[in-house]
Amino acid sequence: MKISVVGTGYVGLVAGTCFADSGNDVACVDIDQKKIDTLRAGALPIYEPGLEELVKKNVRDGRLSFTTELAAAVAPSQVVFIAVGTPEGESGDADLKYVLAAAGEIGRALRQYTVVVDKSTVPVGTADKVRDVIRSATLVEFDVVSNPEFLKEGAALDDFLKPDRIVIGTDSERARKLMSELYAPFVRTENPILFMDARSAELTKYAANAMLATRISFMNDISVLCEKVGADVDFVRKGLGADRRIGYPFLFPGVGYGGSCFPKDVKALVATAREHGLELDLLRAVERTNERQKRLLLQKAARHFGELAGRTFAVWGLAFKPKTDDMREAPSVELIEGLLGKGAKVQAHDPVAEKVARRNFGDRVAYGDTPYDVLPGAEALFLVTEWNEFRHPDFERMKSLMKSPVVFDGRNVFDPARMREKGFTYYAIGRRS
Repeated sequence: MKISVVGTGYVGLVAGTCFADSGNDVACVDIDQKKIDTLRAGALPIYEPGLEELVKKNVRDGRLSFTTELAAAVAPSQVVFIAVGTPEGESGDADLKYVLAAAGEIGRALRQYTVVVDKSTVPVGTADKVRDVIRSATLVEFDVVSNPEFLKEGAALDDFLKPDRIVIGTDSERARKLMSELYAPFVRTENPILFMDARSAELTKYAANAMLATRISFMNDISVLCEKVGADVDFVRKGLGADRRIGYPFLFPGVGYGGSCFPKDVKALVATAREHGLELDLLRAVERTNERQKRLLLQKAARHFGELAGRTFAVWGLAFKPKTDDMREAPSVELIEGLLGKGAKVQAHDPVAEKVARRNFGDRVAYGDTPYDVLPGAEALFLVTEWNEFRHPDFERMKSLMKSPVVFDGRNVFDPARMREKGFTYYAIGRRS
């Protein structure tokens, strides 16, 4: 099948590569010539485990190509995916200017019946707007489908190649058959393709992310309560997760959620509801809890040290979660900006996000190639992202390098009792210290 994907960001690049790997002829389109040149040279603009190798394989085998020529890519395509950005607007709603601009260009490029797929995360009613824009630009027959992505950064290939479910919103039987054929290789283990109307598909994406964000914020609220009453959130989490109606995923307390999806999608869902006269008070509370949680480590440090000015602190982990270099809405950003704002010095390490961090902080932060490189002279260590390589460090080496053995663990990676035995002053999230 001939496919084009408009947008080579996280979603577009993963989707295009995976479709190519299942035997389709895929052209990925972007207006950014520099990005296209980078992809053609075999380098990736993002970090995602396993993706670079898969891109190179499918380029080499002739199934995957990159271009800035949208019309040339769209004209022979049976399916065109719109995977451009939907940045947050001033009122929290999703800005559709890139989606609708792409739709207009696609409409002018159509030469045969084509299924145009909204792959970007878009508000309810976007498929109707995309259809209107395309219809105003062409007389060629087409259908618009909503097919939201459910990719976790750091595990995107597995999520795409072995999906829990695939959601497709369409009222067209012709489009349904074509999408069923396209996704057939990914559902051989009987994971479902859920067909529904486009508006339900659009809302499903936002509802799923809002639910996951709610679980995180709920556990973060419980972790604060645990500290106040002398309970241990790890025991509480295990007691909750053992209930089959609840389960363990997303019940880990920490310093808040970040990334490109949860913060933006919760705000967009709240904004959509407000446009229809409904206040989603629960999700507003989720947002407030997340904002509070991102300030937690700084507050703990201020209580411990009093004055932070002139002190040096180490930070392990900059990305919003492991296995990605994405720092959008990352808790590390608020922590580091808070430390710098109070006159402290920051030395930071992340396995893959240093390049992104330099764009955020410039030379205001010092960086180390290894976790131990940022410890000399540090009066405390903040662990912000739970990379696997941080889980079993050489504690004696840490103590020998640090000015004082104080650890603020924002992800509850270490065992409190063991840290005390090792001679550390240890602060976790919702655990007995």
